[in-house]
Parts: sequence; C-alpha cells; structure tokens
Amino acid sequence: MVKVGIVVNREKDAEFKLTTEIVKWLLDRNLCVYVYYDLGIKNNNLICTDKDKIYRNSDFVIILGGDGTILGVAREIQKYNTPILGVNLGRLGFITEVEINDIYNALDRVLAGDYRIEKRIMIKADVFRENKCLKTFFALNDICITRGYLSRMVKLDAYIENNLVDTYNADGLLISTPTGSTAYSLSAGGPIVNPTLDVMLLTPICPHSLKSRTIVVSSDDEINVVVDRSQEGLIYLTADGQEGYELVGGDLVKIKRALNCLNLIKISNRSFYDILRNKLKDR
Repeated sequence: MVKVGIVVNREKDAEFKLTTEIVKWLLDRNLCVYVYYDLGIKNNNLICTDKDKIYRNSDFVIILGGDGTILGVAREIQKYNTPILGVNLGRLGFITEVEINDIYNALDRVLAGDYRIEKRIMIKADVFRENKCLKTFFALNDICITRGYLSRMVKLDAYIENNLVDTYNADGLLISTPTGSTAYSLSAGGPIVNPTLDVMLLTPICPHSLKSRTIVVSSDDEINVVVDRSQEGLIYLTADGQEGYELVGGDLVKIKRALNCLNLIKISNRSFYDILRNKLKDR
C-alpha cells in the first residue's frame, strides 16, 4: 500500500478545507495517509501522528503552502530522503511544483510513476565556541551571519579549505546553495545559479569595500567563518531566515554540504528558466 504524508501551512489552509479534500481523494484510492492534525475523518487508513513519523514512514509527502513552508520541511525531512511534492498556495514560487488547480492531475501522475526526482543540495553549519560544537543547523537556501539591528558592521574572516579568502567588514555574510541564489543572496547582489549545480555561494551583505564580490566554490569545499574577537554588539546566525542563534566574538562557524539532499518530485515540463522568467517579470 502506498503511504502518503501531508504537511500543511495553517495560515494558507486555516479551515483544512483543501487538506480534507485531498485526504478524502487519497483514501478513496485505498492509500494510507499520514497527517498531524485531527481532521475528524474516520478511516482505518488515515493515521494522525507527529511530523517525524510522517517523514519517516511516507513514500512521499505533499507540502501544502509555499516556498517558506518547504524550507521548514526541508530541514526536518532531509535525514530521511523522503521525496516531497510542493503545492503552491501563494504566489509563484521557485521551489513549489504544482498549482492548486492541477493538484489531482499531478497526484495521478505521481501515483502512476510518471515523475522524476530533482535533488537539491543542502548545507550544514556547525557553531563552535572554545573548540566545542554548540549547535548544528541545516539549510536549503542559506546560512546568514549578520549584525543585530542596532549593532555596527561585523568583522568576519572567511576561509575556504583553511585558505583565508578575505576579511569582511560588512552588515553580514551569506553562504548560499544554488537554490538560495534566488533568495536573499540575489537581493545582496549575488548571481543566479541553476539549482541543480553542485556549488556554494559566499556573498557579503553591504560590504564596506568596492572589491568584495560573491565567490562561487565547489560544494565539496568547507567554508569556515570566524567572528572577530573584538566584535561588540549582537551577531546572529540564521538558517533559511527561520532558525537563529546568537554568536559572540571568537566563534567559528563551519559550513559544508549536508550529507543528504532534498528530493523534489517534478512532473511539469516547466524549466527553472521558465520559472525565473516569470518570477522576474512579476518584479
């Protein structure tokens, strides 16, 4: 029996109307469905459980929301390698695959095996203080090290494979995946990169220099960022703009490609460049 998980952004489907319709459609086809909200449906094939079990037990997971919802799911699901099908409930997204009006056609194709898997690299950031790892973060888009609201510029030393690249005096520093190249990195002046490439981007945010530019490195490289010990004021590390951690002077952040990728179910013939063209047109 095919097992399908469903994760929904409650702000996008507050009354669970769409979620309930999709669940009933799947149950009518004798599929096992995992959800983490009680929808009031009585069926032996409907299992209400926590997200971790949904990600671990499902053959694929339907994500109802937008790119932001997928970013949150990506960090949790990557360790299971479970494929996801993103359904867009907002504006045109770069990561979501299906629009609402095409959801059932898309599910028919997935259940018939008429799809492909597109792998997106993720990055892992370990925060060290006095040689002790305090925290680990995963990100699909980017790891950002930046100043607090009222702080001055931060001073950061960036190393690639133990080679000093530059000392940045800036508002911050972004380490992005190709998927994240169309997010914060783009706004910071970074290049647009095809999301299937195996690279990482190092982009300074508002650097106090005319020579500081984005550096593109292999995804096999390790990027080390050291916060200057004389640094005063608040400094934050954020993962995909959704998880955060306060840094202090002397902290070391080691960033490298994560062991697992995010597996995106792709069914449309819409290319990255089609999405890019439409997205830039909207701007």
